[in-house]
Amino acid sequence: MFFASDNWAGAHSKIAERLLAESGGFASAYGTSDLDRQVEAKFAEIFEREVSVFFVATGTAANSLSLASVQKPGGISFCHSEAHVAEDECGAPDFFSGARLATVDGALGKIDPKALATKVARFPQDAIHHGRAAAVTITQATEIGTVYSLAEIDAIAAISKANGLPLHMDGARFANALVALDASPAEMTWKRGVDILSFGGTKNGCWCAEAIVFFNPEQAKEMHFIRKRAAQLFSKSRFIAAQFDGYFQDGLWLDLARHSNRMADRLRAGIQQNPDARPAWPTASNEVFAIIPKSAAKKAEDKGAKFYEWPIPESQPDLVNENEALIRLVTSFATTEDDVAGFLACLA
Repeated sequence: MFFASDNWAGAHSKIAERLLAESGGFASAYGTSDLDRQVEAKFAEIFEREVSVFFVATGTAANSLSLASVQKPGGISFCHSEAHVAEDECGAPDFFSGARLATVDGALGKIDPKALATKVARFPQDAIHHGRAAAVTITQATEIGTVYSLAEIDAIAAISKANGLPLHMDGARFANALVALDASPAEMTWKRGVDILSFGGTKNGCWCAEAIVFFNPEQAKEMHFIRKRAAQLFSKSRFIAAQFDGYFQDGLWLDLARHSNRMADRLRAGIQQNPDARPAWPTASNEVFAIIPKSAAKKAEDKGAKFYEWPIPESQPDLVNENEALIRLVTSFATTEDDVAGFLACLA
């Protein structure tokens, strides 16, 4: 019953097999191999347009270097107040870009467009003392399991474009959001106005595979140097390419996301049916936030369940009572129906 994070899951066997198949022989280094080129072409096919793709090792690197690529002196990047880039990356976006993050509030983990417009207006391009607006970043799926609708992405993109700001999407759980919306990759990104995407594979069955995708290759000219300087240019880049090759084969990446979302749906349904437990807020991806009795949480932990107790949101200080716990449950491609049933039994 491993629900602590989808990072805890291993690698899918088909991805492991593809990596093993690439382990012999020789290939040119630093992203110049035939396989690297083939996978870059696959990204273009998936997104229905020419793209520039840069492989990196971690989501933190993908987010930080994406924002670094569009920064300017005194630049400010705008994100949600609970975004991963603000809360869980140890200042890496600030470090690599030399810029600052400005947080914006919004319900259910999503930036409120009006709040964004107001915040951006505080940093005009001639604000030499306060800094100037440089970029906007959204998380899809969000840090609390919700998903921006296509219309909500449109609204954020409209404000970004009106202010001449590139729009970045943190897609650590990109596939989970995509299948939740039943949209195409193009519909959820560049057709909505997204300029740069951090495309995550590690949380969805890969060993260690993340990519930065530019939907306008002209914007990517400096990324070659930015990635190298950040020590993210791998000599044996083909091993990241091999993972993505297996990941995309026959739509495996979408199948894995659908499975983890289905397991989360089972958790959501079971929690809703339990009179002593309740969802903390509605979610649509592979993360479930639940309020359960502390006694049930201990019982589950004693039986081997792994999950995290989650901080009470500042905006909802009365969300739980003294006998309850707010917990986060994350499903993965490796989660089984028995795992879900076992956890729900602990709540009975």
